[in-house]
Parts: sequence; structure tokens; C-alpha cells
Amino acid sequence: MTHQDAPQPFPENYFQRVDGNDDRLFYTEPRLVTHIDDHAIAAIGGFFQQHLPRNSTILDLMSSWRSHLPDGFPTEKVVGLGMNEVEMRENPQLDEWVIHDLNSDPQLPFETGAFDAVVVTVSIQYMTGPVEVFSEVRRILKDDGAFYVIYSNRMFPTKAVAIWQNLSDNQRAQLIASYFVKSARWSQPTARDVSPDLGFRTDPVFIVSANKLGTQAASGN
Repeated sequence: MTHQDAPQPFPENYFQRVDGNDDRLFYTEPRLVTHIDDHAIAAIGGFFQQHLPRNSTILDLMSSWRSHLPDGFPTEKVVGLGMNEVEMRENPQLDEWVIHDLNSDPQLPFETGAFDAVVVTVSIQYMTGPVEVFSEVRRILKDDGAFYVIYSNRMFPTKAVAIWQNLSDNQRAQLIASYFVKSARWSQPTARDVSPDLGFRTDPVFIVSANKLGTQAASGN
């Protein structure tokens, strides 16, 4: 059975988009703007401060010109993978970066077990092959390494996949959890609402995460 003949974990129409053109065309022009408000950005930084491992190697997946790591956070290396060279060059928190289109090729150009943690911030809604990408993220993580998927309710509607646009925020957490489940060998996914609680309306922030199970844990030994 070929890859194309293999059973697909979701209906194909879930990941259709209004703009189905090559993503490289959409991301040709750099967008040096923030896509969530300052309060949401601060909430993400506070979460990273508490949960990301210090002095570690981190992959910022679907990266842009900002990675939202807290100022002064100690890392060994931060690698960005994104679509626009100008945005990558303008990101002061990246030590290295690579241009790579996950939607045309979900295979990540990194060695197995290369990273302590992987984050994807407010971009999961554009991923058209999430199960394949999540499997690759698991491969490049060290045993027990965490994958943090951060999302809000903002998007480019022409590029967000259909299923994402038809779900509530809570249902989106369930969708992301299903990506972990269907890509296998992850711990039980955890969903968090870390939206700012400031007494006025801000952009919400939600995080779904899981840890890579080691070989023994995955086999039940």
C-alpha cells in the first residue's frame, strides 16, 4: 500500500482553503506586524517562562519575525522554521533559521532527537497535513520533549483550513489533541486557557501540549 492509498486520519475537505495557491506566493512579502495584541503576547511569554526548559535547544515552528520568548530567557539555541527570509532575519531571538514549506513537505530538515522543545505559535490553523507534521515533530524531539501548540482566534481566513474556521475555541483544542493522538506515541495532551484576565477584552490565548513518549514508555515496558 502506498502513502496515497493509506487510510487518511481526517476527511480531505477538512484541510481545504479558500486560497489553495502555493503558500510560497502568499508569504513572498514579509509581514513585520504582530498578529495578536500585546496582552496576549505577554501571556505567551509568561507561559514560556514557566514551562520551556532553560538552557535548551528549541525549535520555533512556522516562525516569523518574533518568537515571543520572554526577554532574557536562557537558551542553548533557538532555531526558526518559516516561510519568509526577511522575517527570519528580523527575528532577534533566532540563532539559526531555515526556510521550509510544511504544507508541501511535512518532513522536517532536522536530525532525530535534536530538540528539547518545539513550539508553534498562532499558526496551527494554516497546517494542511498536521498528523504528518506532528509525527515529524515527535521524531526530532528528545524523549519526553514537549510540543506546545499556541493559538488564538485570529487568522488569515483565506489560508486557514476549513475545519479550523468551523470550530469554537474549545473545539479547536480538541482538534489539536486529536492531531497528537493520531500521530501516536505522545503523552495525554493537555489543554490550557492562559488568556489575559485584565477586566477588559483582549485576544485569547490557548495552549495544547504533549510530551514525546520514549521507546520504553511507548511500548508499555
